Amino acid sequence: MATECDIETLENDRYDLQARYLELTREALPLRAKQERGLPIRFDHCFMRIVLDHVFEDSWYRHLDRRLRAYKQLTDQQLCRAVQLAEHLLEAPVEEVKRMNNASLMWRGKKPK
Repeated sequence: MATECDIETLENDRYDLQARYLELTREALPLRAKQERGLPIRFDHCFMRIVLDHVFEDSWYRHLDRRLRAYKQLTDQQLCRAVQLAEHLLEAPVEEVKRMNNASLMWRGKKPK
């Protein structure tokens, strides 16, 4: 999984990236969770939490205004990274999804599952 994002290489503008982020986190990832046993999460907001926390390597609440839509506050690079992370979650083995979920929980001071 790439760590740096090049918006021009992706040939997407900001609105395309936002749409892709929402498609992945609201539809594709919850669908995967319905179809596949063993995933520790199943709701769209949980996938969003994991992705956003990994963008910041910290609880995203510490970096963005919780009262506003988080994905709209991201810089282009952060948004690109969020899409990459969501695409990674879509294809990642169950153990990787669990690892990413646990990292997110730890950044929030919660006990890993």
